[in-house]
Amino acid sequence: MQSAGSFLAAAIIAGAVGGVIVGQPSIGFLVGTAAGIVVVTLYWLRDRKRQR
Repeated sequence: MQSAGSFLAAAIIAGAVGGVIVGQPSIGFLVGTAAGIVVVTLYWLRDRKRQR
């Protein structure tokens, strides 16, 4: 099984930076976290399917 935590961390940081650019760092952080969770979940599902 592989780890996708780096994708989550990158999405959170990118969301926070994007939020700072538009003047809403908290919302950017939340959007980045949500996007990261989606990516990690999709990665996990793909990895789980491969193991079968």
